[in-house]
Amino acid sequence: MDETWLCHYDSETKQQSMEWRHSGSPHPKKFRMQNSAGKVLTSIFWDQDSIILIDYLPKGQTINAEYQSSLLVKLKDILKEKRCGKITKGVLFLHDNTPVHRALARQKKLAYLGFQCLDHAPYSPDPGPVGLPPVPWTAKQLEGRHFSSGAEVIAAAETWLDGQPSEFFFFLEVLQKLEQQAKKCIELRGE
Repeated sequence: MDETWLCHYDSETKQQSMEWRHSGSPHPKKFRMQNSAGKVLTSIFWDQDSIILIDYLPKGQTINAEYQSSLLVKLKDILKEKRCGKITKGVLFLHDNTPVHRALARQKKLAYLGFQCLDHAPYSPDPGPVGLPPVPWTAKQLEGRHFSSGAEVIAAAETWLDGQPSEFFFFLEVLQKLEQQAKKCIELRGE
């Protein structure tokens, strides 16, 4: 699982705003952009096959261990429905080391639901693959676009995600890469 903020407006990246100009031409005037007036926190849960659950934090609600725990219950229910015959050995759960993910209440909920949490090695670079799909790509697709509400941002994200074939996100390939990185870390004893 991974999370990202989807903003009502993200200014262009340096790459998007680059222009070809003659050496003697004046530099374009750039105005200071203000950050987006609004944003929506998106949590995406996925496995080797596809996206399992996408959740958007309701406006005014705080992301805390209680909210995260309710998401885990929702995930368990969806897993029973979508992956009924595949979960015979249990669920390995990977997320980053943010404080809300390490909260005791959330850890207890993971254990209660039968999810085995994969810990990150202490004092080592994040062994997870850079840019877990599909989270960064979703936010990147919305850069430079204006939305008047959270509902418009969500609709645009959903439309983009629905339009992508599952192979686009290379879910299985990312998980295999993660397994290789973990084995290498174990062989080198964290060095």
